[in-house]
Amino acid sequence: MKASTLSYFKWAFIVTIAGLVASTLYGYFSFGLSGALAFLFITAVLAVLEISLSFDNAVVNANKLKTMSHVWQRRFLTWGILIAVFGMRLVFPLVIVVLAAKIGPLAAIHLAFAEPKAYAAIMHDAHLAIAAFGGTFLLMVGLSYFFDHEKDVHWFAPLEKPMARLAAVKGIETGIALVLVLIFSKLVDDGRAEEFFYAAIYGLLTYLAIEVFSGLIDATQTQTAKAAAQGGLGAFIYLEVLDASFSFDGVIGAFALTKNLLVIAIGLGIGAMYVRSLTIMLVDRQTLSHFRFLEHGAFYAILVLAVIMYAQTLLHIPEAITGLVGAGLIALSLWSSIRWRKLQELAETL
Repeated sequence: MKASTLSYFKWAFIVTIAGLVASTLYGYFSFGLSGALAFLFITAVLAVLEISLSFDNAVVNANKLKTMSHVWQRRFLTWGILIAVFGMRLVFPLVIVVLAAKIGPLAAIHLAFAEPKAYAAIMHDAHLAIAAFGGTFLLMVGLSYFFDHEKDVHWFAPLEKPMARLAAVKGIETGIALVLVLIFSKLVDDGRAEEFFYAAIYGLLTYLAIEVFSGLIDATQTQTAKAAAQGGLGAFIYLEVLDASFSFDGVIGAFALTKNLLVIAIGLGIGAMYVRSLTIMLVDRQTLSHFRFLEHGAFYAILVLAVIMYAQTLLHIPEAITGLVGAGLIALSLWSSIRWRKLQELAETL
């Protein structure tokens, strides 16, 4: 029996209600009625922000997730959401402050709640390194999709066909990424060029390390259940790092709305739950096979996001623009897919 659309978002709705109630109560007991209304509004805005920034993430996740077993798909929705909410939205900002300010974890927690402005200032100062790392990782994800000699479905053929042919040149996507890293290293402030360069290189090495890890697992895979689980583990790790890269922008941007770490974690966590649910629905309904160019739109959005993250090291780009560009590319690819399918159906009737 085919599951209804609402059934996929059951837990997302539950988390939304629980999160909004928790945020409202937190605001009420901390600052009274005005605090309750403010926290409720900010939490809702952060949830929408996360969904808009990560819709392309859901499509890319579905592309990877469809090759995983049903068990690992569900683990991605359960374990993965815990990592996404508590790891990326709560622990990650604390780790950044610990490393940037060279203080202990308890001191970082105290700073987050006792001196939120100072905490937010440290996070903002760390944005350059975060953007360099996440931008490079996402750049490699996007380039690797298009530089694939086995790729035979092209949305924008004049660009994608040459890229598919050039995939025969080993390491071409790595070379392109390194060229961009060198260019932006020259463009950022002289005092922070080295910081950008090393963060970008770490992002590149992280991507390559995950590829090597996944390749080793695939090479040793047998028909046993243990090996199948290991294969799922490799893809699971890849998806979590991918989610982290998508989350960098949202986590940093959230501090423009509020300096309260718990409100940020609740709001972004609600959004992350919808992204996870949407991913599972795309896989179960095999949506990517029905919409021919949807993947293309998502990976173009990833490339644009990577470039925007690089550009943010030079100038401020509002998160709303990032979200609208990604959503626009997804919508355009969806329209192209529907149009292509109608033309195919028309050709078959002639």
